[in-house]
Amino acid sequence: MERGCPRPHFGGAMIEIVRFKEEFASVFADLNYAWISEHFTVEEHDREILDNPFKVIVEPGGEVFFAVTDHGQVVGTAAMIKANDDLFELSKMAVAPEFQGKGLSNELMDACIEFAREQHASTIFLETNAKLAAALGLYNKYGFKHTPLDPNSEYSRANVRMELRVED
Repeated sequence: MERGCPRPHFGGAMIEIVRFKEEFASVFADLNYAWISEHFTVEEHDREILDNPFKVIVEPGGEVFFAVTDHGQVVGTAAMIKANDDLFELSKMAVAPEFQGKGLSNELMDACIEFAREQHASTIFLETNAKLAAALGLYNKYGFKHTPLDPNSEYSRANVRMELRVED
């Protein structure tokens, strides 16, 4: 099914995955600040990204995806940050607590992978933490492979780095 088309599931709510809209920028920040604060400490690099997603993510060639209910409520987000012409970082995936465990992260992941392919990227990477078991399960399900940590990572909480080859 094409992105942007409502899908009838998630407890009866219709969900549509849409690309960046300025009107949703504050919810992007709110959802991510909430989950980061729950599990870790918010870092300076988080603030740079979350406080100005258009300038930091979209303008340089990345994208922010939003999962939006048929009532206009943003219930999930994920970002693709352009590292270079061939490489994107999957970042800032967050789902509202009441929508967790319903497969919404799969919809967001599909949109991110589709975007990387549209951009002719060869690889998506991500940095995460080993204590996030559900996230690691998602990444493994999609075929992400563990790679060495980046010694220049901007996140002190990152103790896992993974990559997915997306070339056709």
